[in-house]
Amino acid sequence: MAHKERRINIVPFKFDTPSPDDMVATGLKSSRNVRKVDTDALYIDVHIAEKKVMDNDNFITEKDTTTDPNSPVKLNEFGESSKGVSVDSQNKTLSLDHELQHLSLERKPQKSKAKIKKPVSLSLYKPEPWMLQREDEDIPRQLNLAIVGHVDSGKSTLCGRLLHALGRISKKQMHKYEKEAKEKGKGSFAYAWAMDESADERERGITMTVGVAYFDTKNYHVVLLDSPGHKDFVPNMISGATQSDAAVLVIDASVGSFEAGMGVNGIGQTKEHSQLIRSFGVDNLIVAVNKMDSVEYSKERFNFIKSQLGTFLRSCGYKDSAIAWVPMSAMENENLMAAASDTRLSSWYDGNCLLKAIDTLPPPYHDVSKPLRLPICDVISSHTLGQVAIGGKVEAGAIRSGCKVLVMPSGELAVVKTIERNSSSCNLARAGDNVAIGLQGIDPSHVMSGGVICHPDYPVSVASCLELKILVLDITVPILVGLEFELHIHHAKVSASMVKILSLLEQKTGKASKKIPRFLTSRQTAVIEVKLEKEVCVEEFSNLKALGRVSLRSQGNTVAVGIVSRVREQA
Repeated sequence: MAHKERRINIVPFKFDTPSPDDMVATGLKSSRNVRKVDTDALYIDVHIAEKKVMDNDNFITEKDTTTDPNSPVKLNEFGESSKGVSVDSQNKTLSLDHELQHLSLERKPQKSKAKIKKPVSLSLYKPEPWMLQREDEDIPRQLNLAIVGHVDSGKSTLCGRLLHALGRISKKQMHKYEKEAKEKGKGSFAYAWAMDESADERERGITMTVGVAYFDTKNYHVVLLDSPGHKDFVPNMISGATQSDAAVLVIDASVGSFEAGMGVNGIGQTKEHSQLIRSFGVDNLIVAVNKMDSVEYSKERFNFIKSQLGTFLRSCGYKDSAIAWVPMSAMENENLMAAASDTRLSSWYDGNCLLKAIDTLPPPYHDVSKPLRLPICDVISSHTLGQVAIGGKVEAGAIRSGCKVLVMPSGELAVVKTIERNSSSCNLARAGDNVAIGLQGIDPSHVMSGGVICHPDYPVSVASCLELKILVLDITVPILVGLEFELHIHHAKVSASMVKILSLLEQKTGKASKKIPRFLTSRQTAVIEVKLEKEVCVEEFSNLKALGRVSLRSQGNTVAVGIVSRVREQA
């Protein structure tokens, strides 16, 4: 028999009962000497008998090792062989051995994934009483208004001028903007700086992200969404368009500038923005023909712009009755807040000023009778909302503090901690409200822009294969099967490819043509199948319009717009 000695320089001590550390040490020691002989039992590989020998202040431990694969382990609390150890203690030790043997330091703890229920038929859904607005609730009607148009058409200046005139920007703040703009040699940009707050935007003199501001009219609480006009930031502009109920299309009346927006060489941003906001459900449009002072408030120039642009807007699907035309000058504050005062304009125009045109827009319809759908626009950082916070517009249903929600596509449950609407705390929000929401009980990595917060029992569809009904825009190169592009749907952006042209639709009747084309050209309407690089949250257009509208972009241009006619694959 071989003997090994090891000396441990510690002060001798005794225990009446084993400590937790002793139990763990014993288990570790035992588990190192246990091997699996069959699938039902653990057996001893090496049987160890220890003898304690006292030598001055040191322990001398002698190990007597014999090989006996058929003997179960019998160790007392100190790892000693003992016949007097109770069966209960043996079982506890063996149980600990078994757990420790199967413990891996590399194994990561499993994340608690919420069990996503298959959606129940929407016909069975009934909104709770708190979701419906009571007659005695004095909540102003909200209007989300996107300001869009070609770069340098004066969108941010118009917004700043409007906010200043309505008292949303103080004289002191406005004086600060004017001073800073002059110091940078950009004196004419003072009003624009009310919306363009980042250093990059002010340095380049263009809007890069969607600016948000608020003001009140007689009929509405308006959420102003100032969108970028430069073609490099169209994806950001789409983010604003998807949240809007109506839009102001700003036109630069200057000679050459209007033509550039219409795209003398290729498609201009006036056209692209018009098509995009229409594809994202904006039915009512105000065309603000800005910088009329640069053309001496010419009636002929205004009529020319109205004729050229009007024809194009009708081709996008706008009705003449849904378009309001307003000649104005934001820089001169002419026909912005009040009726035209310059005789060169008032002599031939007697329509609404811009503010009145906004106030007379038809009220948007918001559906609270459907399950909650809140597409995540931004994941935000906020001291008041907590570590995990998001911003977006409630597209359907309602949400309130303390309720459980499902965050898709991760499938994780969370609890609504706080809600802010218009930068003020509130208890609940309904369809149509732009809100910021603080969540708790969820890992931040599971919350992302392009996701959707929804009702736990009625999750949104998640898919990577879609059937789309699209309208091809003015393109120079035909669209072939296999084309790779960016697909935008609400706030999600994903790489995709066209795998099949299912049918070509006749322009007049909308019926499928018998002939399936090999490629698509300008202004054709077709049903196609697309494969996405990753899954996105989506709804068929017939179920929820806001989550069923798409735009297809390739090489920096929007090549087609359309709707989701069928979800071909669900997670």
